[in-house]
Amino acid sequence: METTTIIIGVVAIIIGLAVGFLIAKSAEKNKATGTLVNAEKEAKRIVKDAEKEGESIKKDKILQAKEKFIELKAEHEKVINNKDKKIADAENRIKDKESKLSSELAKSKNLSTQLEAKTEDYNNRLGFLEKKQEEITKVLQQKIKQLEVISGLSADDAKEQLMESLKETAKSEAMALIQDTVEEAKLTAQQEAKKIIINTIQRVGTEEAIDNCVSVFNLESDDVKGRIIGREGRNIRAIEAATGVEIIVDDTPEAIILSCFDSVRREIARLSLHRLVTDGRIHPARIEEVVKKTQKQIEDEIADIGKRTIIDLGIHGLHPELVKAVGRMKYRSSYGQNLLQHSREVANLCGIMAAELGLNPKLAKRAGLLHDIGKVPENESETPHAILGMEWAEKYGEKAEVCNAIGAHHDEIEMNSLLSPIVQVCDAISGARPGARRQVLDSYVKRLKDLEDIAFGFNGVNKAYAIQAGRELRVMVESEKVSDEKAAALSFEISQKIQTDMTYPGQVKVTVIRETRAVNVAK
Repeated sequence: METTTIIIGVVAIIIGLAVGFLIAKSAEKNKATGTLVNAEKEAKRIVKDAEKEGESIKKDKILQAKEKFIELKAEHEKVINNKDKKIADAENRIKDKESKLSSELAKSKNLSTQLEAKTEDYNNRLGFLEKKQEEITKVLQQKIKQLEVISGLSADDAKEQLMESLKETAKSEAMALIQDTVEEAKLTAQQEAKKIIINTIQRVGTEEAIDNCVSVFNLESDDVKGRIIGREGRNIRAIEAATGVEIIVDDTPEAIILSCFDSVRREIARLSLHRLVTDGRIHPARIEEVVKKTQKQIEDEIADIGKRTIIDLGIHGLHPELVKAVGRMKYRSSYGQNLLQHSREVANLCGIMAAELGLNPKLAKRAGLLHDIGKVPENESETPHAILGMEWAEKYGEKAEVCNAIGAHHDEIEMNSLLSPIVQVCDAISGARPGARRQVLDSYVKRLKDLEDIAFGFNGVNKAYAIQAGRELRVMVESEKVSDEKAAALSFEISQKIQTDMTYPGQVKVTVIRETRAVNVAK
């Protein structure tokens, strides 16, 4: 405050000096002295006023400072009081906890004392039990020695005998349980399999298809026969040489017979003859030209048939060579059943059965359609058709499941996928259904007779009957010569003999029946 007062005084003096200077400047020189005196007086008066005002301001500031101090002191005391209250509360809580801990400590001391007493009692009882155990062990050993003396067996020998008896009992019970489980599984499996097969057969429409090894070519008149034969038979020899078909010209009116085991060649000869007869020009050069054109036409038709077949069945991505093989199946037959129709039927059956079993129906259809492609080779082969078809499928990039199903459908190789038994079953269904295939009566009767003769070739066989069109052989055996175990072995031996010595379509079931009878008469 003093500095402020001095500054204010200095400022006033400066102002006074300035005013005096100005007054002196404006007054005359002769009045300068009087004016200066007045200015000094005025300056002193201003300084005094400034000092008074400074003192007043100082007192005000001091009062404000005192009031602020008192306010801050009151707030500080309030905070201190709150802290003291909290400390007192914490002290009270600590005292409560200390009292509780003291009481709990006293209780724990009592519990430890009780625990020590119980431990000592337990140790005493344990020692007593150990003594009793030793006494019991001694008594048991004495009893065992007495039993060994009485029975004449040691404890180890008795234990071994007991173990052996238990093993035999457990083994017999386990065998009985296994037998029951197997029988129940067989019964359930047979029922489920029959349901699936019946549903599959019901959902596929079938037709009867019978092909022959000869074709009849009808003529408008018998005069055409001479032109077909030609001078000294040159025309008919040219036709047979170009087509590989035997042409039989006999007394049958207005018809000639084309004979060949290959349906493709027979169809080429039939179409070629039709063109030659329609055109009228029949000579060796013309015959060769027409046969070549007909062969090209048949090849195109075969490819077209294969494409239509795979489109109808919903099969995609088949190699062109396999497509041609499928088309050639139209001109092949098996036991009088058209091979293409049989393969289409098997494909549909496989698709339905695979869907019933939760497998891939498209893959099953593919395997079913291709299972007999080994029957249509362009060149003769001694390889079984199943193996040949599998080799073709592998060569042209078919999946492993499809190849295995083709090769295993006649059990030439081992089955390693679920598609293989499905294709085998569907092939048997298609070939064994009524009207699917035809057989010569003599060969049919001979096959049945051979089945019965094979059964009679074994010892103990009393009667044998071939039933179900040769698909089942029932054998009656003499109970005195054949036991139950030998009956099972006999069934297996007969089935193996049939499999190795006979050729037959589908499967043959061998059932051996052994019967014992006890007859008494009540009088």
